[in-house]
Amino acid sequence: MINTNLLISSIESGLIFSILSIGVVITFKILALADLSIEGVFPLGAFIFARFLSFNISPFIDILIAFGFGLIAGFLTYILYKKLKIEAILAGILTMTILYTVNLRIFSQSNVTLVGDDTIFSLLNFLPKVLILAIIVVIVKFTFDWFLSTEKGYLLLATGDNERLVKQLGEDPDKFTCLGFMLSNGLIALAGSLMAQSQEFVDITMGQTMIVNALASIIIGDTFLRSRSIKMTTRAIIGSIIYRLIYGIAIDKGLNPNDLKAITALIVIAFIVYNNQTEKFKLRKVLKNA
Repeated sequence: MINTNLLISSIESGLIFSILSIGVVITFKILALADLSIEGVFPLGAFIFARFLSFNISPFIDILIAFGFGLIAGFLTYILYKKLKIEAILAGILTMTILYTVNLRIFSQSNVTLVGDDTIFSLLNFLPKVLILAIIVVIVKFTFDWFLSTEKGYLLLATGDNERLVKQLGEDPDKFTCLGFMLSNGLIALAGSLMAQSQEFVDITMGQTMIVNALASIIIGDTFLRSRSIKMTTRAIIGSIIYRLIYGIAIDKGLNPNDLKAITALIVIAFIVYNNQTEKFKLRKVLKNA
């Protein structure tokens, strides 16, 4: 039997990581760019939340402020990538490096406790934490799905597929690349602010391996939910929850926590290999029947 508390905790963290994964979907799948700034933006959201919470500002407003700082971080990566002509992967690394120092400067210390402070979970303590997170995830999902159905959303999707088409429509694809970076990092910072409240502390290292966690969630979601009719956001959410359940079960079964990073990488490798082999099998089947 799996420990019930551990199971619920895994679902809670899976819901938080699903917002992170939706953010990564924007750059990784829609824009087809590798943005590694995530490891700096995730703790940025947490530190910004904690800083403004210390000013006795409502945690609901602090979450929005964290989202706003994430937008700024995304804009910085865009400037490095498009305006200064730095490769996307390096631009993300540079942003991450800059944010490491910024995060330390916010409190002049590497970790901050939120025990005893107001959070959305303490203010809404008449609701289970998992339900609060589920409501937030649903709001984020449907808001983003709605955005993708708008003209700007279609142009964002088109920018990742065919920049020339966007230019032919009389639009500047760089504008939508910027929008994609900003929305992605805004959601990542939002996830960081939620994680800070969930675990009741902020730490400078909390962004480590986040890119691998997000990619693992996306790959797992795409593996289990292959139908094109299922939205990217839905696959990211389901993948994140499944991934964190696997993570939780591994701990429950006695796996050494020091081995979890390697296990995470092996999970990603296993699902990538599985997907590659499945695609090859489908291709052989099509060629055989042609």
